[in-house]
Amino acid sequence: MDLPLLAGHVDNKGSFENAAKEEVEEEVGLSPKDIKLLLEGRKDNSCRREGGSWHYWKIYQVDADRDIKRSEDETKQAGWFSLDQIKSLAQKTERYLAGEIPEEEWKQSPGIEPVWLEWFRELEMV
Repeated sequence: MDLPLLAGHVDNKGSFENAAKEEVEEEVGLSPKDIKLLLEGRKDNSCRREGGSWHYWKIYQVDADRDIKRSEDETKQAGWFSLDQIKSLAQKTERYLAGEIPEEEWKQSPGIEPVWLEWFRELEMV
């Protein structure tokens, strides 16, 4: 198990932008005021759907003003993370991928999902 960030499938939501807005509302109870596309592309990332070994991603920056109201059905936890916290979690993921953190320790206290490590590198956040 890794620490995931907000994400979802477009399905019947019409567009990537609509899906992003709806996922933010669904998962953490925030109403996006402004949404900006930062990056997009295909990444290998498994999915529980049949044939789901990759996704086409669009990464957005979303501005919203309210406290998080986590959906108990959609999320296990939710919170705001500083850039320093994201960097620390990314370093933990790098150590795990390098075999420096045992599986049991990782399960108890994971870093971010490896696919997010890739995106954060491309965004030059880590």
